[in-house]
Amino acid sequence: MIEPREAEQAVALVAERAREYLAELEERPVRSPTAEESAARFAGPLPEEGDGTLSALTTLLEYGPDAAIASGGPRFFHFVVGGATPAALGADMLASTLDQMAGGWVASPLAAELEVVSLEWLQELFGLPASWGGVLTTGATMANFVGLAAARSWWGEQHGRDVNEEGLAGLPPAPVFSSGYIHASAIKALAMLGVGREAVRTFSRDTVGRLDEDALEAALRALDGAPAILVGNAGEVNAGDFDPLARMADLADEHGAWLHVDGAFGLFARVTPRTAHLAEGVERAHSAISDGHKWLNVPYDCGFAFVRDASLLAKTFTPTAAYLPPPDDARPNFGFLGPEMSRRGRALAVWATLRAYGRSGYRELVEHHLDLAQRLAARVDEAPDLERLADVPLNIVCFRYRPDGVSEADLDELNSRLGDDLLTDGRVYVGTTLYGGTIAFRPAIVNWRTREGDIDLLVDVVRELGARLAVRTK
Repeated sequence: MIEPREAEQAVALVAERAREYLAELEERPVRSPTAEESAARFAGPLPEEGDGTLSALTTLLEYGPDAAIASGGPRFFHFVVGGATPAALGADMLASTLDQMAGGWVASPLAAELEVVSLEWLQELFGLPASWGGVLTTGATMANFVGLAAARSWWGEQHGRDVNEEGLAGLPPAPVFSSGYIHASAIKALAMLGVGREAVRTFSRDTVGRLDEDALEAALRALDGAPAILVGNAGEVNAGDFDPLARMADLADEHGAWLHVDGAFGLFARVTPRTAHLAEGVERAHSAISDGHKWLNVPYDCGFAFVRDASLLAKTFTPTAAYLPPPDDARPNFGFLGPEMSRRGRALAVWATLRAYGRSGYRELVEHHLDLAQRLAARVDEAPDLERLADVPLNIVCFRYRPDGVSEADLDELNSRLGDDLLTDGRVYVGTTLYGGTIAFRPAIVNWRTREGDIDLLVDVVRELGARLAVRTK
């Protein structure tokens, strides 16, 4: 039988190793050269007799950090992944210790109240109307799901149908319009909602994906008043660019469309006057989303969705069962406002980090990363063997390795191989993307630990490994 004292022993053991890991995080490589070998050590058949609490944890602690990617460290630029601020980390550890079920007030007044307050604070931080409703999710994919589910409910109502009760059968396809910047997570959410991937039409004026506003307006006009869903994008993943959200809000108002804004990290542009203009118009949308484990720097997983008409969340997601609170319960029950009824107390980390650092702390964080992005852009521009491919409006710098003597036809293969070498090398972590038909790098800067030296190391390692590769390919 498991003994209660084992829990205390487990916490003490993990806490000690966690302190060691954090102490070395800023110096360790992002990917260990023996990561695959360490990961393979956990395989094997299910044991008939367990090893016991401390033995199992000792094995996990012996090989786990080596097998893990140091994505919480200052040199992980591969995806838009923040670290965990000290306040968020401590609160997240408390969330696991308290082990709250955050689906409803009766299960955890703590988690419910912290979610109420956290959402209010986030709306203040982003300059969103206080009248909007919201809910925390696992990340941007489910946040997009929430916002687009509300849009689907609204769209059904425009056709005189409660699609949450009656389904979509018999209705025409729901038109979904966006630029070429639309993210895979939004398309995935539309597929899960039954709207379908093929419902999405994109209007781009170039190979990068920038919105063709005239084509979008013509498509809306052709609907002759029929309802449509627009997806605006605040911070696309390759260069951090923005759709013209204010113009899209104008079109939504003019044609009676729903505007959903995917601001997984770009919504944070509204935190500082330096970039707030990029996301102008979000406050006029019908729904907007962002990620917590990106620029808010809380641990995985966390996202948030906001909807102008809060009643649509309850209409879409409220379950009914005899053992659950009634649908009209006046107390906050966030399991009734999003897809998950079983919900972790992720509001503890959100509340703690906002309480710890406040509006000014996050403005300082965002501006620090804006400065680092400009530093990276300048280093790229100065290097004779690097080529920047896009402007840098926010926190992503899109560039490629371009040495002398390599033909344009061979550059994509060279950069693709360089991307593999960078991930294997592990000192910095950044992969490749396809930007305007060109293989490129798109490091994203969102971690609170990242400093100027980390940016300089990124440039140095790219050039070092690129030079080696160029020599071998000549």
